[in-house]
Amino acid sequence: MKFGISTFITDDAIGATDLGRALEERDFDSLFIAEHTHIPASRETPYPGGGDLPRIYYRTLDPFVSLTAVAAVTERLLVATGIALVVERDPIITAKEVASLDLISGGRVIFGVGAGWNREEMRNHGTNPATRGALMDERIRAMREIWTSELAEFHGEYVDFDPIYSWPKPVQQPHPPIYVGGESERAIARVAEYGGGWLPRGGTENLGDLVAKVRDRAGWRVLVTVYAAPRDPAVLDSYVAAGVDRTLFYLPTRPRDDTLRRLDEMTELIKGLS
Repeated sequence: MKFGISTFITDDAIGATDLGRALEERDFDSLFIAEHTHIPASRETPYPGGGDLPRIYYRTLDPFVSLTAVAAVTERLLVATGIALVVERDPIITAKEVASLDLISGGRVIFGVGAGWNREEMRNHGTNPATRGALMDERIRAMREIWTSELAEFHGEYVDFDPIYSWPKPVQQPHPPIYVGGESERAIARVAEYGGGWLPRGGTENLGDLVAKVRDRAGWRVLVTVYAAPRDPAVLDSYVAAGVDRTLFYLPTRPRDDTLRRLDEMTELIKGLS
C-alpha cells in the first residue's frame, strides 16, 4: 500500500514548495489538496464535521496554482486535487488547467472531484444545490471530450458549446485519472461511469464490502485511495485486507517546523508497518 498526504494549503502556514519538497524527501507518493473558492459570511450550511467551520477553509489557496508550484520543485510526487469542486468551475477553463498541470508535471496529476457540501458557496457560482450532481457529471463529460478530441463539441442540459480547439492535451492518456469522492450509491455509480479511482473517507463503515462493490460495479479493479485515514496500525492493516491501494494521512495546516515534525512522525509510523 502507498501513502500520501491530504491537507489544506493556506497563506498562513507552510508554503506549497516547502511542503512538496518535504513530502518527496520522505518518500510520500502523493499530495491531495482541498479547494474552496470562498466561504460566504452567512454560514447557513452546517459544517459536516460539526461545530464551527475551521479557519483553514477561509484561507485556502487555489489548488492548481499550488500544485503547479509543488510540481515545479518535485520529480516523483503525484499532485492531486482532493477534491476539486467541479460544481463551482467552468469546464473549459478547468480542462485547460488540469491538462496544463499534467504537462508541466510530466504526467503526475490525479483529478479528485466531488459535488461539495456548502450550498451557499455553490449558489454564489450560479449552481443550484439540488442539481449539483447532474451538473458535475455533465461538466466532467465535457472535460473528457476536450481532453480526448482535437475538435471538441458538447451539447447538454448544463454545458453547451460548438466545436472548439483547446490545448494542451494531457500527458496521461486518455486523460488524468478522475478519482471520485464520496460513499453514496451515486458516487459509486460515478466511479463506474468515469472514475479512474475511488476516494472514500477514513472511518467509512464496511469499507471492504464497499471496495468489492465498487470494483464489481465498474467491472475492473478500481484504484482505491482512503482520504484522511486514522494513524492506527490496526486500521491500516484492515485497509490492506480490504484491497486499498493508497492511504492518505490528514496533515493539519501548521507552520513549517510543526509540519515537518508531524511528517517525521508519520514516516516513522509507516516504517513500523513494513
